[in-house]
Amino acid sequence: MLLLLKKHFGYGQFRLGQAEIIDNIMAQKDSLVLMPTGGGKSLCYQLPALKLPGITLVISPLIALMKDQVDALKTNGICAEFINSSQSPTEIKNIEDSVRSGEVKLLYLAPERLSITSFRQFLKTLNISLIAVDEAHCISEWGHDFRPDYRNLALLRADFPKTPVVALTATATQRVRQDIINQLRLEKAKTFITSFNRPNLTYQVEPKRQSYSKLLNYLKEYKDKSVIIYCFSRKDTESLASDITSEGYDALPYHAGLSSECRRVTQDKFIHDKVPIIVATIAFGMGIDKPDVRLVIHYDLPKTIEGYYQETGRAGRDGLPSKCVLFYSYGDKIKQDFFINQIEDENERQKAQIKLKEMLDYCEIYTCRRGHLLNYFGEKNDEKCNNCDICLATHEEFNATEITQKIISAVLKTGQRFGTGYIAKILRGENNKVVKERGHEKLSVFGIVNNFSDIQIKKLINILVAKKLLTKVGLESKSRSFFLRLRIVRIFLKREPALSIS
Repeated sequence: MLLLLKKHFGYGQFRLGQAEIIDNIMAQKDSLVLMPTGGGKSLCYQLPALKLPGITLVISPLIALMKDQVDALKTNGICAEFINSSQSPTEIKNIEDSVRSGEVKLLYLAPERLSITSFRQFLKTLNISLIAVDEAHCISEWGHDFRPDYRNLALLRADFPKTPVVALTATATQRVRQDIINQLRLEKAKTFITSFNRPNLTYQVEPKRQSYSKLLNYLKEYKDKSVIIYCFSRKDTESLASDITSEGYDALPYHAGLSSECRRVTQDKFIHDKVPIIVATIAFGMGIDKPDVRLVIHYDLPKTIEGYYQETGRAGRDGLPSKCVLFYSYGDKIKQDFFINQIEDENERQKAQIKLKEMLDYCEIYTCRRGHLLNYFGEKNDEKCNNCDICLATHEEFNATEITQKIISAVLKTGQRFGTGYIAKILRGENNKVVKERGHEKLSVFGIVNNFSDIQIKKLINILVAKKLLTKVGLESKSRSFFLRLRIVRIFLKREPALSIS
């Protein structure tokens, strides 16, 4: 295996976990592999495919991803092909003939192909040694990128019950892992979990104020380096790419609304360093093995923690220091609410709301961001990473007992029904129309804080939430806002020691 690794991929040794996974596959056993983006998942099935007697089927979610991987394999002297809807019937027939002849070692398939009866009959004529399910989280309704066509894999599993299966993903919570196991019948599979930690990545959340100026400063800092900027909409990617280009930078947009040829050319230019900056929707990046992306910017709020982790994972695959910046505004949450509310299926809508709230929690935490990400994926970590904006910030420690009591009093006296911004307005004495309508200008807590700014009060509230002294509760309302409710009162009566604030 080491000889094949060196010959075809140019590596002298395996990365952490790869050798054990390959051994399990070669022993004809099922495997569930969780490995961070850039950790070398693909090699775990590509290398065994060279040694196994028959063909390896690879289920992949995107046409662009298939093409990238097949092109890379061919460059490395490995015979691989793909079949998907982008090809003509003649092209597909020619590939099927090559597969029957035994020339092809890896065949990449789109999951919807498995619903075609004639194609399933074709597969039954082959000696299939291994089935690899890439981006396996797509099979789970609790995954961040659920694709109904992935459920067709149950048919493949039924047709080839004795063929070993390896399911691979970079982003799966415990719930999603169990769903993958259930859907693919991997009850006896050995699970391999490599650490989700990417220590070379710096995580940073920036307030979305003067964001364009901040963006230009980052581009100046990383001039001539490979950069990916993620936006919420197709329109935003095109306008931002145009604006950046007018500033003297070389940038191209990328989104699913562009022609496949345009996307292919843009992707090739980026991979071969002809264009350093790509402004994209989440349609860009899956399977792109560019090792030297130095900066990933989320110009808008991601929909899920899983998606955010996967997208930031495209930075620093070569192990060198790289930065991941997220511009955050609560206004982005409201924009996403609009689209979530268009989802007709109530169950799906609630899932989307939960995922969005988890993303908001990440943006508003005042504890280590890396630790928060690791804990989210079930990897316990309570230590400071010293490589995120929270850990790197200079902290001033002070006795926050008095201001905490005032915040708690305001939460209680307003009936535990209002959000962070409103509580800050009450404490600072902002006597607007809404406050007057509710009669809250008459409360004893109205205007009792004059030594903290609006932003500082909001930070303090978020710190209390992070320390679980307050909790945010999502209530069903037209605005879908979050409300503060008191979780523990007695802790303040005991006069806890000083809190830390950045």
